[in-house]
Order: sequence, then C-alpha cells, then structure tokens
Amino acid sequence: MPEALLIELFQRLAVALGIGFLVGVERGWKHRDAPDGTRAAGLRTHAIVGLTGGVAGAMLPVIGQLGFAALTLAFAGAFVTFKVRESLKDQDLSVTGTIAGLLVYALGAYAMWGDLRIVAAVGVALVGLLAFKDALHDWLDKLTWKELRSALLILAATAIALPLLPDRTIDPWDAINPRELWMLTILVAGASFAGYVAVKTLGGDVGVLAGAAAGSLVSSTVVTAEVGRQVKTGQAHAMVGGAAATLAAAISVGRVIALLAVAAAPILLEAGAALIAAAITFAAAAFVMRFFDKEEAKGDSGQTLKSPLDLISVGQFVLLLGGIIIVGRIVSEMYGQAGLLPFAATAGLADVDAVTLAAASLVGNGLEAEVGAHAVMVAVLMNTLAKGVIAYMTGGARYAALYFGAALAATIAAAAVWFLVTPLIAPMLEL
Repeated sequence: MPEALLIELFQRLAVALGIGFLVGVERGWKHRDAPDGTRAAGLRTHAIVGLTGGVAGAMLPVIGQLGFAALTLAFAGAFVTFKVRESLKDQDLSVTGTIAGLLVYALGAYAMWGDLRIVAAVGVALVGLLAFKDALHDWLDKLTWKELRSALLILAATAIALPLLPDRTIDPWDAINPRELWMLTILVAGASFAGYVAVKTLGGDVGVLAGAAAGSLVSSTVVTAEVGRQVKTGQAHAMVGGAAATLAAAISVGRVIALLAVAAAPILLEAGAALIAAAITFAAAAFVMRFFDKEEAKGDSGQTLKSPLDLISVGQFVLLLGGIIIVGRIVSEMYGQAGLLPFAATAGLADVDAVTLAAASLVGNGLEAEVGAHAVMVAVLMNTLAKGVIAYMTGGARYAALYFGAALAATIAAAAVWFLVTPLIAPMLEL
C-alpha cells in the first residue's frame, strides 16, 4: 500500500475514533455516577463503536457490500440487545442512546470514504443535541402549541412549496421572483423566530437590558417603545432605558449586516465597514450609559411580541417585501439613484429589514451594488431617526436625548468610515 494512502487511512480512522470519543465523553459524563458495568455504552464503548465503523468501512473493498451489510447487522443486533437489557433494568424507554450509538458506527464507516467535513459537522451536531437535552426541553416547554404549529406549517410549506415555485420573475416589472421572495421572507422570519424563542426562554425577570437584547432580535422598534413606556411609568429610569434602546439599535444594525452577508455580499462589501462601525458605536454607547448608571436594572422586559412565524405575520411581510421590491424597481428605472434613495428613506421608516432584502433582490437583478448600499444606509439612518421619535413620544425628553446622542455618535462613526476608510479598503476586499 502506498505510504500516502496509508497515511490517509490512519487519518480517517482517527476521525472515526474521535467522533466516537466525543459522543462517549458526553454519554460517560451524563452517567458518571453509575457503577461500573451497569451502562451498556459509555466513553470507551462509543470510542470503540466509532473505530469499529471505521474498520468496517475500510474493509469494504475486501469483504464487499454483502459482507459489510452482514457485519453492520451483526454489530447493530449486538448493540441493540445490550441497550434493550439496560432499558429493561432501568425501566427507561428512551431510544436516544441506541440511535446515537448506531449513528456513531455509521459516521465511522462513512469517514473512510466520504467527506470528512460532513462527518465532523454531523458528529458535532450529534454531541450538541445530546449535551443540550435539558435546555432544548426547557425552551420547548415555554412555547405554546399555536407557536409551534405555526413554525411547523411554515417549514412544511417551504419544504413542499419551494421546489414548485417558479424561479423566474412573473410580474410586468420583472422584479418579483416567487422562489427568491419566499426564501428571503423565511430568512427574516427564521431569524426573528430565533429571537422570539430567546425572549420566551429568558422570561420577564432578566432585567431591562437583557430583555431588550433578546427582544431586539424580533423587533428593535417594539423594544424602544416598550422601554420608553417603562421609563415614563417609573418601572425603569432614563439612563438604563437609554442603554436598553441603544443596545437594541446595535443589534438591529447587526441584523442588517447578517442579512446582507447571507443575501447580498456585494452590498456588504460596499457598506459593511460603515454598518459595523455604527453597530460598535451603539454598543459602546450602551455600555457607557450602563457603566455610569448607579441604579440596578430590575425592570421587566415588558414585551408583548407576536410570533414572527405566525401565518398572518409571514403573509404581511411577503406583501410588504414584494411591494417594496416592485416600487423600488419602478422608481429606479424611472428616476435612477436619485429616485431610489428617497423611496428607501420612506420605506425604512417602516421596516429596515424589508428594504435591505429588497435592495439585495434589486442588486441580483442588475442594480449596481453601490446604489444598493446607499439605499440600505439611508434606510438604516431613517429607521434610527424614527426610533428616536418613538423614544421621545413614549419615554420623554431625557430618554430620547440619550438615544439621539448615541444615534448621532453612531452616524458620525458610520459616515467617517464610509467616506474615509471604505474607499481605502474596498479595492482590497474586491481582490
């Protein structure tokens, strides 16, 4: 056997052994208090299972498919038998450990011939699912059946309907691609639902700042209004309220960056540095406010957020995003950049995510990335100003002044990076 092939064989066997070892560490730690010999599979057993799968996979060219199948069935039968005996002794009906052991064997076998990146990713996912069992059950318990049902319906609709949706524009303005529109909608709804789950999991007793951070993953505008209400009613004082609203703004800008990274890399290359500067400035301002504030943030997050995967919410966002894309295309064709920017400013007052994704769609259909970046920056600026007005209306002058101070600093930082730094780094990013 050539030396290079032999080295690769040992490397793949090491990966198979490593996957079994990782799973075995988690399984062994969980049952660390059990007496020796009372567990069917712990650290050593899972490591051996992974290695066994690797050896079986390596023997495939020698023993053939039938031999490999017979060896696999023999292993599965022996492993399941011992797990059944363990379950009967413990009166435990859980099948997780059995499936985990069989998957370790399968990954070990696949590691010999497949893509090691897939093996590593699946192995890490398996360990994560096993390790975070209690946490997963906790957040699942805090979701209502209505919320879970909505999420399942949307995901099912995506899996079933997405392949059937036409992957071409269908409107007279050559702007709306149904498959692309649905994917962009699910992208935002999925990110928002993750934030919504965070809010539900954290609960209402984590304080104003933590509640604002979690809630801003769903809607920073709602957070700004709710924190302002708390300030006005005395549930929170202005300094911590300003810190909370400013932190929500930082996370909102971070959402825009994340959406651009997924949906519009060309726009991110143009505007990413300025947006990052704004997000960092907002976060720093929130830290400064909280650092100089001597009172404890004991208020409730106070948010009454609607599930972003509710069918009505998703439908509304589809209509909003589709409308913005169509109007944006019409305006850009009629008036060029001069018309697109005022439109982005107006639409940004309502929803910066929709404008961001609309710009991404337009860039994908021929709009210059620089123009799309300008539209996103204008939308973010107008959305920031709109939240400042909301802060004044809900929380009063001091609360709004703190937020506007942070917004001004973030705007100056973004402008400085946009006009001074971006022209210098843009050529390097394009290489």
